Parts: sequence; C-alpha cells; structure tokens
Amino acid sequence: MPNTKTKSRTKKQAATAGSAQGNTQLEKYFYDALKDIYWAEKALTKALPKMQKAATTEELQNAIEQHIEQTEEQVSRLEQVFELLGKKAQAKKCDAMEGLIKEGQSIIEETEKGSMTRDVGIIMAAQKVEHYEIATYGGLVQLATTMGNEDVAAILAETLEEEKQTDLDLTAIAEGNINWAAEQEDEEVEEEEEA
Repeated sequence: MPNTKTKSRTKKQAATAGSAQGNTQLEKYFYDALKDIYWAEKALTKALPKMQKAATTEELQNAIEQHIEQTEEQVSRLEQVFELLGKKAQAKKCDAMEGLIKEGQSIIEETEKGSMTRDVGIIMAAQKVEHYEIATYGGLVQLATTMGNEDVAAILAETLEEEKQTDLDLTAIAEGNINWAAEQEDEEVEEEEEA
C-alpha cells in the first residue's frame, strides 16, 4: 500500500501535468461556469432597467441605478478574467438567471403600478438574483484559488464583495420603510373595503 505522501505527490503531479495542458476537468468546469455567469451579468444589464422603471420609490430606483452601473463594471471584469485565462469572452445561457429574471418580470406584471407591494416584490426578486451571484462568485473565487490563479481570484472576489453589499443594501431599503409602507397600504385598502 503506497504511503500518503507518495499518493499526495502523485495527485499533485497529475494535476500539474493536466494543468500544463490546460484541459483538466476542473479548468473546463471553471471556464464553463465563467461563461454562465457572463451570460447572467449581460442579461441583467437588460433586465435591471425594467425593474428600475417599475419601482415605485426613488430610493429603490436609485439603488437599482447604482447596481446597473456596477453590473456593467462586473461584465468588464469578467472579460478581463477571460483575457487573463487566454480565453475568448463567451456567454453560455444561464438557465438559473433566465428563470430569476422571468420571476422578476412576473412580479412586475402581477402587482399594481405604484404600489409598495410591487417594490417589496422587486426587492425580493433582486435579492434572489444577488444570492445566486454570491453563490456563483464565491465558488469561482475558491476554484481560482485552488487552481493557483490568484489574479483571477482577486478580480472575482471584488465582484463577490459588491454582490454581498448590494444584498445588504436591498435588505436595508426593505427594512427601512418599504415593507412597513406596503403593510400600511394593505391596511388602508382593507379599511376602504370595509367602509
């Protein structure tokens, strides 16, 4: 039975040999995941302006505007990552993001224009998007680190931190007044119906 050190060295040597060829399964998976999040970010640059237009409060509209600008920067960062990897920036349809965007669109269609409940729904839809992005970027940062690509990991980590902050900002907006205002709006409607 081979000792653990020999086994470990053999795995490292195999990984290094595969890495030199640039075609390990992990590298292929990483590249595929990059293409997926690249599609997702580009799709968001089209979906976010619709959410911004549908939002009722200026506070939420401003937060979405800021995130639109940030998302455009994130697309550029991903293009930089592709370049560092010597790969063409290429998008692969992200079914998860497509579904989240459709859900956000449904919320807009199913809520009354100008209602605070619409803003509650927009925030929840946006946070679902943020959580997907946090999970994706978190995994990509770890994979880049594991593969020894610290430059790529650092770029992706910057985006990860932005996504986490956006999620916190959306929570603050919801807890600050929008959830409460939506509740008050519902109570006013109930009172009117009873009168």
